[in-house]
Amino acid sequence: MPSPLTHDDPHTIGSYRPIARLGSGGMGTVYLARTVGGRTVALKTMHARIASDPAFRTRFRLETDAARVVGERFGAGVVDADPRAETPWFATEYVLGPSLDEAVKLCGPLPEASVRALGAALCGALEQLHASDVVHRDLKPSNILITAYGPKVIDFGIARAAGDDHLTRAGVAVGTPAFMSPEQAGGQEHTAAGDVFALAGLLVFAATGHPPFGHGQAADLLYRVQYAEPDLSGVPENLVPALAQCLDKNPFRRPTTGWLASQLHDGGGEFADHLPDVLLADIGRRATEVWQVAPQRLPAPADEPAMAATAAPVRWSRRRLLLTSGGAALGVAAVGAAGAWAWSEWAGGPKTQPVPGPSNSQLPKKQLDSRWQVQVEDTYNGGFTEGPLDSFPVPLQAVGDMVVVMAGNFLEGVAAQSGKVAWKSLNAPIPWQIASDAGRMFLVKDVNDGYTGSDSSHARPLALASIDVRTGSVGEPFAQFTDLNGLSLNQALCTAGGVAYAVAGHGKFSFSFLASQSWYVLAVDISSGKRLWKAPLPRRQQEVPHLFFLGASVVGNRLVALQEANDGGVHAVVRDTGTGTVRWDRRLDGVVPDRVRESLVTDAQNLYVGAGRLRALRLGDGSVAWDSASERPGRTYGLPVIKDGTLYAVEKGLGLVAFDPASGRVKWQEKGGQGTDADLSAPPVVGSDFAYTKRGSRLWAIDLSSQQPAHSYRTTGDRFMIHEKAGEVIALGGHFLAAFPVR
Repeated sequence: MPSPLTHDDPHTIGSYRPIARLGSGGMGTVYLARTVGGRTVALKTMHARIASDPAFRTRFRLETDAARVVGERFGAGVVDADPRAETPWFATEYVLGPSLDEAVKLCGPLPEASVRALGAALCGALEQLHASDVVHRDLKPSNILITAYGPKVIDFGIARAAGDDHLTRAGVAVGTPAFMSPEQAGGQEHTAAGDVFALAGLLVFAATGHPPFGHGQAADLLYRVQYAEPDLSGVPENLVPALAQCLDKNPFRRPTTGWLASQLHDGGGEFADHLPDVLLADIGRRATEVWQVAPQRLPAPADEPAMAATAAPVRWSRRRLLLTSGGAALGVAAVGAAGAWAWSEWAGGPKTQPVPGPSNSQLPKKQLDSRWQVQVEDTYNGGFTEGPLDSFPVPLQAVGDMVVVMAGNFLEGVAAQSGKVAWKSLNAPIPWQIASDAGRMFLVKDVNDGYTGSDSSHARPLALASIDVRTGSVGEPFAQFTDLNGLSLNQALCTAGGVAYAVAGHGKFSFSFLASQSWYVLAVDISSGKRLWKAPLPRRQQEVPHLFFLGASVVGNRLVALQEANDGGVHAVVRDTGTGTVRWDRRLDGVVPDRVRESLVTDAQNLYVGAGRLRALRLGDGSVAWDSASERPGRTYGLPVIKDGTLYAVEKGLGLVAFDPASGRVKWQEKGGQGTDADLSAPPVVGSDFAYTKRGSRLWAIDLSSQQPAHSYRTTGDRFMIHEKAGEVIALGGHFLAAFPVR
């Protein structure tokens, strides 16, 4: 409710006169304000003490833009703004209605009809946001205002364009813990699916009066959001299936807002028809009382003179604006975790602190059943935070007696038997510039050719160097080529038979592809440094961020790869390892690039592709050997893995299935009915007696003899591999690298 102005609040902001405070926090203040003509608005302004920070000014401008995107139907319409003022501000309509948390406090849990109408209307709001590639990231009861005509979404302080992490440090959870998505709680990418998760949490709160993951300290909430099941007690029985599906930990399994709206409400009647009478009365009372608010200003303290502060719409000079724009990236970097948390600290609602780092993490180690575990920093992607580059998997590989992982700014070698960190390599390379086989690693880099200028058209020559897996040290280049450049989008593909395969380009340096660049795939003899062949690749369109290859491996005399086209389509491409000549190229319908960014699955005859329907392509000519769409139509599978002549994949709603790789015939499928929640995002890992699949917060072992779940381990991991020599399943995720015994 409105409160009096303080003695130092401004008397005017633009053409508006503040008459009361609606709230204030660490970053700014929201006023009830009026124009000379009597129009009443909510006016948000940044604190003057941070208004000179380019990062905060950029966030403020983006918040204004996001509020405009959602519009008057689903949000508080922006009526005026001056983001370039000395103290930035923007004004919106004053919404006549309580917030959702106020409504529940007033009425208690809302009736099912109210929850359904509320949810369907909020689906419409999110659809409008997501259609403009904006995600809210902080949906919570205090950010939903209830009017007689429908709910309105407010507070876009941490909203941003989908896929744009420029204003958030990787690995930092920003938002409100009780209503975060699991991926957001882990400091990862929060997409439109994350907003769906938060919306379901809102509806649980509306129906029961409690958040789906309870109350408590931020660290406890962050953990429960990621690993605990939601508390749906008190939710009307008919709402549980839809909300439970939206609260799935895996964002790929959550439904769309359109589907959810269809499950909640048929669209009949006016919104007010579905609200309790006491809530409608409160809305009417607020509509009357807003005109009764009279300006009040508290006196200055006795030892402080009163000041007539005014936030005039002073414009910056063009020079100052240009300097601010140029320094924005540095300002964002300087904000770090504390700044990201502080930015969301406007008035109202609990706020989160940054996820604790490795030195002071509060994640309880007792929650893991591992043989050993080490805390690791958030994985690093070379500073790339846009699109496919951000989702490229970091190295997690078994090399000799080591587990090699990229964590934070380090490439780390961890002894597989003990978990002891044997070495850390500073200034880790970009993930896609490292490749390995069972005993060696190499990377693509550049060499200093003596040029020290700043002309970005000059890029240093390409170099290939080995990494000593015992010490982590990078050796002197075993090959270098002046006709190719050390560009950031070069790729190390794989090694086999003493040959390193890589992608490299020539042209102006850039953090995205340029149409003027030329690109090649090449094979280099590691012992002699001699280039065996260089084959051209298609030109990339200007500013396309897609790497050429999603993965590659060598099978006999074939270089087998999944290659991404300019349009985002995925092709299976096989080249001759002796010449680089393309033997065949087949487009894979229905394959999403981000779902197949793992090692390729092949045997001597076929390439196996999952992440949708499961199929086998003959390596000889690319023809389809078999397709699950024929034998098991409508079934969905995760990524497959092959072991000892059997192909394994997780089937949605069923669990682990074993196939004959030659025919696609099902050998057996998991028994016991416990595989309905098996995770499709991580491929199974297979030992001699058990196969392991992720289910919720546990890694389940499926007995290969009985085809039934046998035992499980608690884990925070989301990526897994078998370290055959150590007899361990290695898990990475949730700030931990851990090892579980292979039984």
